[in-house]
Amino acid sequence: MSYFSHNTAVIDEGCTIGEGTKIWHFSHIMPNCTIGKNCNIGQNVVISPDVVLGNNVKVQNNVSIYTGVECEDDVFLGPSMVFTNVINPRSAVNRRGQYSKTLVRKGASIGANATIVCGHDIGEYAFIGAGTVVTKEVLPYALIVGNPGKQMGWMSEFGHRLEFDENNEAVCEESKERYQLLDGRVNKI
Repeated sequence: MSYFSHNTAVIDEGCTIGEGTKIWHFSHIMPNCTIGKNCNIGQNVVISPDVVLGNNVKVQNNVSIYTGVECEDDVFLGPSMVFTNVINPRSAVNRRGQYSKTLVRKGASIGANATIVCGHDIGEYAFIGAGTVVTKEVLPYALIVGNPGKQMGWMSEFGHRLEFDENNEAVCEESKERYQLLDGRVNKI
């Protein structure tokens, strides 16, 4: 086995798990999941059938990732955050097979106790603050906070707030990478 799994973790049949991945206490990986290399799946995590996680995805404790969710490489999912997969759930109405898709793009971070309402993609390197409720699509590099989530600015790939000058350019304080704001979107230059 090229990955680590704590003896209390349950991994159902049909899963593909990449080299170097770690799955911790009391987590349940349900059938037919694909988990990339070097991922960390924290304690008490539920990953529902057919979920796809890219490489180097960090899933903190008590996270629920439901069918219909795909996370690209380098995504961070904070403690106790949750995805939904049905827009109008009712206990007495079976909506299996009607799951909405949610794509979390490369490098995005979702803070502790955030809720991502299904069907709303999260752009590359977006930063969702702790406790935020996402109810619409999130642009790449966007900083989203609140309930409902509202865009409050832009973040660098290193997780620092970007301050744009009169030329609509910004520099990450840590990486020194440069960004440009053009037509309401941020790009690295």
